[in-house]
Amino acid sequence: MKNVTITVEDATLEWVRIEAAKRNTSVSRLVGEMLTEKMQHDDAYVRAQRDWVADTSSFTSGAKPYPKRDVLNG
Repeated sequence: MKNVTITVEDATLEWVRIEAAKRNTSVSRLVGEMLTEKMQHDDAYVRAQRDWVADTSSFTSGAKPYPKRDVLNG
């Protein structure tokens, strides 16, 4: 594990100190967990988007014309 120094606004630092105290953890651990959650969320989003784009089955009409908008919204 590596140490890092960050610069934050005073109000942000006050908030994170309170949050860490509520969770009975350190500011360092809380910020690390938040960054890990953000990374995992972003990775999951990118994977889901990549899978969706790669799924060409959802882009085919089976050579049939698509229904008209007014029929769908009938």
